[in-house]
Amino acid sequence: MKNTLLKPIKIGRMNLPNRVFMSPMTRSRADNPEHQATPLIAEYYGQRASAGLIITEGSQVSPQAVGYIHTPGIYSPEQVEGWKGVTNAVHKKNGHIFCQLWHVGRISHTDFHGGNPPVAPSAIDAHDKVFTPDGFKKTSTPRALTVEEIHNTTRDFRDAAMHAVDAGFDGVEIHSANGYLFHQFFVNCANTRRDDYGGSRENKTRFFFETLDTIGKSIGFDRVGVRLNPSAHGFFGITIDQDTIPAFEYIAERLNDYKNLAYVHFTEPLAPVDNVPFAMKDIAKHFRPRYRGSLIINCGFRAESAKRVIEEGLADTVAFGKPFISNPDLVERIVAGAKWNRWDEATFYTSGPKGYTDYPTLKEEG
Repeated sequence: MKNTLLKPIKIGRMNLPNRVFMSPMTRSRADNPEHQATPLIAEYYGQRASAGLIITEGSQVSPQAVGYIHTPGIYSPEQVEGWKGVTNAVHKKNGHIFCQLWHVGRISHTDFHGGNPPVAPSAIDAHDKVFTPDGFKKTSTPRALTVEEIHNTTRDFRDAAMHAVDAGFDGVEIHSANGYLFHQFFVNCANTRRDDYGGSRENKTRFFFETLDTIGKSIGFDRVGVRLNPSAHGFFGITIDQDTIPAFEYIAERLNDYKNLAYVHFTEPLAPVDNVPFAMKDIAKHFRPRYRGSLIINCGFRAESAKRVIEEGLADTVAFGKPFISNPDLVERIVAGAKWNRWDEATFYTSGPKGYTDYPTLKEEG
């Protein structure tokens, strides 16, 4: 009997060869003034093209969206050209690749914005750290976006999605998780607005759904996925309260109205939440009955646990993060039942090929 992970699946308009997806991971290799994807980045993604679907690292949709050094963008002509090298490298190997669209919101520093504060739903500091050209610094207190600026940011995401299609991507993923801008709008600890973008669940999710609608109408909903992390807690300023999980339940259930949406990508808790009030520790189990479309689950899976979560009907595919860093041929290793290489965390965010494109494949190991 064929391993469930290795069975083909249709996601959006794509017929994919397997259910072993590559999760988006910041790698900080766009170390050039244009924030452009480089030939080294193309080599990295090309090495991993046997994944059922690659979802790239977060790519900022505007200069205002930046919060880390050496992360690529998708808002300028130079960046579109850089990403063409990446999509060509993946497509030459019959792979499929989505671009993750990113705005960090308040997870940023004035150093990235000419001395001006970053933006957020409300002027509330995340009290976290970001990696700047001068090393780690505490996040800067943001200023609240105006309603006009929220609408402009929606247009930034739309334009970035269209640029992604121009660059050859098969689709885009809206990064609405992990404490970044959309997630900040969803939660009480970051959003205290009293206008149409704060207060009720409908208002707190309005910006997200307006952006999803605009992107979907521009490139087709079957080219759009979204990422959600309902039980994120204790990092990037996110604190779970009694309204958090109900807000994500509302989002998941409303996403059922988008019949052609490519997928929803959920993340299991990044750290144990057993002792966190109001948190949910089994995300796939909780949200599978609430979302009827294609569901990707991510975080902490190995081959057997990934196979099991699909067989139990709790997810359609599994996205692997760190295992894909150190195993460019992760799919082939799953096929062979082979050992997985261990990743080197010291090289996650450094420059150059070390810990990036130099992990051996099974074939190279002999």
